[in-house]
Amino acid sequence: MTIRLLRTLVAVADNKTFSAAASAVHVTHAAVSQQMQTLEADLGLTLFNRSTRTPELTPVAHEVVARARALLADYDNLVPSVLADGGLSGVLKLGALGTTLTGLTPQAVAVFKGRFPAVGLHIRPALTGVSLAEIERGNLDAALITKPHLMPEGLVFRPLAEEPMHLIAAHEDSVDDPLVLLRTRPYIRFNRSAVLGTLIDNWILSKRIRVTETMELDSPEAISSMVHANLGVSIVPDLTVQPLERAPVKHLSLGPDRPTRVIGLAYPEDHIKARAMDELFDAFASVIATARAGARAGRP
Repeated sequence: MTIRLLRTLVAVADNKTFSAAASAVHVTHAAVSQQMQTLEADLGLTLFNRSTRTPELTPVAHEVVARARALLADYDNLVPSVLADGGLSGVLKLGALGTTLTGLTPQAVAVFKGRFPAVGLHIRPALTGVSLAEIERGNLDAALITKPHLMPEGLVFRPLAEEPMHLIAAHEDSVDDPLVLLRTRPYIRFNRSAVLGTLIDNWILSKRIRVTETMELDSPEAISSMVHANLGVSIVPDLTVQPLERAPVKHLSLGPDRPTRVIGLAYPEDHIKARAMDELFDAFASVIATARAGARAGRP
């Protein structure tokens, strides 16, 4: 049994088919099949039910995959562990919310790289649920996420900022009541698959408002552009760190019971790159602190 065979098994589990796994680990379909037969022989276990059209993992295989993920994570972090640098070398794989990609994330990455220029950072845009799943699979070291209702076991969430929701509308719209606007204007929905989208939808339901949905997007910049073009109204987060360029729209408060999201950094609680996680968190926190200080001083 080799690390290569375990990595291929995990790829099959993640990608569901031998063909997709072959693309993920850069070998042929035949090579994946041969490797899995070798692994079954090495372990003395049946890992696949081959009576189905697409081979499916057996119950014992799922247990093997779980152990394999842990072994691969330990193997991948062997050098940082031996060097005792806390992960401040090599590459860090970071998931990031799309809502932060033109504001918070690039500024925080710049701060981090300024402190640790030798560390590579691979940024992967993803919704919260996807990022958490990728952390559990070992494909991401950490992710900037919206705090979900429940965190997966074994992962920690370190809050960075609370961001209230507000309604945005075209400047030329003479109505300033957000509830009236939601009832009478076309509504541009934030991606319902996102934790943020669920927060917004639940608030709308609590107000018993029936909206007329016209489109669904997952980028605040794209939504603002649509609103600026007077194509509807929307509810989006009041970003702690604003993007450099924003479409001019008017912002209306949703009142004291407005929905609020908490963004923060998530990573495995026993992550071997502990210092890297702390430094990454500090980079995000410093950018947020600077943005808040600017807001208090009245700077854009």
